[in-house]
Amino acid sequence: MKESKDPAAEARIRTEVLATARRTVAEGLVVGTSGNVSARLGDMILVTPSGVPYDRLAPDDLVAVDPDGRPLRDGLAPTSELPLHLAVYRATDATAIVHTHAVHATAVSTLVDELPAIHYMTAALGGPVRVAPYALYGSDALARHALAALDGRTACLLRNHGTIAHATSLDRAYDRTAQLEWMCRVWLAASGVPGRTPTLLGPEQLAEAAGKLGGYGQAP
Repeated sequence: MKESKDPAAEARIRTEVLATARRTVAEGLVVGTSGNVSARLGDMILVTPSGVPYDRLAPDDLVAVDPDGRPLRDGLAPTSELPLHLAVYRATDATAIVHTHAVHATAVSTLVDELPAIHYMTAALGGPVRVAPYALYGSDALARHALAALDGRTACLLRNHGTIAHATSLDRAYDRTAQLEWMCRVWLAASGVPGRTPTLLGPEQLAEAAGKLGGYGQAP
């Protein structure tokens, strides 16, 4: 068993990961044990385990692995999507990842190759959200497809599967996930109106929104 370099920080992140996972269920982004959440603390990645309802878990039940996926502690088996999480951590500056099977996002993933720019919050995810080609869940192929779709983006859709979003905090990763699901719902509603085509935003409008979003919120 490998001892944590910062037990207090690890305990805090374990609590946050579990709270985020439970929130995905409470807010309808996953059903049962689908979806998964992780966070990185130095060379330790804490991830939800496979096949256990979140309301039955305690923070200590989260699985600790190194960046290569090797277990750092004895305990439960990690989520089957561990290869996907590890690939994103290796390729980005992410320290938090949320993966869901959100209904509207999954529906959109079956219809288009890219979520059209239906709202200016598209800019908050780096631009129009791509759909990664289908691959078996938990596979290296799925991880490769997701990384390509995430190039220059902080979220993507997974064909016939769901969503993945990353950030430097769990709150932000969750917010991006929820925002993506909301935009998918808006696009489905607008595109389903008979005889009408939704108005979409262009690159210049998204760039303008991105600039303004960079200063959004309260000053630190």
